[in-house]
Amino acid sequence: MSKIALISGANKGIGLETARQLGQQGITVLLGARDLAKGEAAADTLKQQGIDARAVQFDVLNAADIQAATASISQEFGHLDILINNAAILLENLGTNTAVTVSEEDLRRTFDSNFFAVIAVTNAFLPLLRKSPAARIVNVSSIVGSLAIQSDPKAGMNSKTLAYDSSKAALNAYTIHLADALKETKIKVNSAHPGWVKTDMGTESAPMDLPYGAKTEVYLATLPEDGPTGGFYHLVDVLPW
Repeated sequence: MSKIALISGANKGIGLETARQLGQQGITVLLGARDLAKGEAAADTLKQQGIDARAVQFDVLNAADIQAATASISQEFGHLDILINNAAILLENLGTNTAVTVSEEDLRRTFDSNFFAVIAVTNAFLPLLRKSPAARIVNVSSIVGSLAIQSDPKAGMNSKTLAYDSSKAALNAYTIHLADALKETKIKVNSAHPGWVKTDMGTESAPMDLPYGAKTEVYLATLPEDGPTGGFYHLVDVLPW
């Protein structure tokens, strides 16, 4: 029986490429999209490549969408094998939001999407993930969420986008706590740093293409039974918290 994967923010960018790579492994991919029409168009593209792809109306900030998706997946499949929390926002221009200039509105909106929504989505799907023989949860983070790297002047990674950076640091903390809470189960939870990739968020200035950017998510989504949990990864490399 095919594994079932749900990916938020999957109608474009790294989310869509992750769906493509998982689908090429025979996994049924559910493309979560705020705009269902865009999700269906993306799913149709994957179907033309022989991938079992379905679009799901899924705004991670909409409790009704989360509830409807949970009910639909439960009814059709009865379980969920892979949850990839990929959807995120970046409201700031690089280098503009320091600790003394960032607005409270940017902080709240960013945390709502990048942190609180991840917890709401994960909690909603945990019952279905527990029904999988070996579920995987991947929280898509960023290297700017590493406090060790951010605080090292030699690393040159202080992007001065406090809302985004701190939301990813919080997401990493959630990964650690969730992995610990589920350590007696077969569910593995990890954070992924895709790299600086050519997407709407990464811009065309990024040095990496989409296929490369999706590799870390795919690796963590398909970990074997003896694979790691509670870690922060770029490809197979462990990153510092």
